[in-house]
Amino acid sequence: MLAARQKLVLDHFHDEVRQDWDDVLSTFPHPRYELIPQMTVHDGDQAVRGYYHYTRTAFPDQDQDQDQDQDQDQDHEIIALRHSADAVIVEFWLMGTHRGYLGKIPPTGSRFRVRMTAYFVFDEAEALVCERIYFDTLTMIKQLLGGLAMRRPSNWLLAARCVRGLLSMSSGEPDQALNQHHRADVCVTTLPRGSANA
Repeated sequence: MLAARQKLVLDHFHDEVRQDWDDVLSTFPHPRYELIPQMTVHDGDQAVRGYYHYTRTAFPDQDQDQDQDQDQDQDHEIIALRHSADAVIVEFWLMGTHRGYLGKIPPTGSRFRVRMTAYFVFDEAEALVCERIYFDTLTMIKQLLGGLAMRRPSNWLLAARCVRGLLSMSSGEPDQALNQHHRADVCVTTLPRGSANA
């Protein structure tokens, strides 16, 4: 069971980097992404494909015809992979170059490297039902804006447009689907006496 889950998750990662969306979506009976920092849910084939298009417009992958030594515009490095009762938990670095609009944030050309955690949640039949992603949005935004040379007046307008775009992304209510409660698996660890501060 654990080996099959792990293979599915690693195939999912590999296919995302290759932008083989049909193969990625085939890992789900019903595709669903939950982006916790943005409080959004992409539920269903079309919604998830829209999410892929949106993020790959902002951070496109390397053109296959370009020099192989050139860095990819979006890639990942897996740090750790863990198993729980109903999930595979993957810690990874996501790297990219901001070459297209991210919502209303104009491209800065800056690179980012952000540590993320993705929970690949499985149901009782061992089907992947959700990829739930956690990351620090502020770290990413600081890297995207931090690459702008603010001593150049030409970048002042770009920085202002980026801030305005960022503010427009943060408005609104969380997706109501995130307020639904699901079965919780609780793992209790007992620490030896004296090992934790009171």
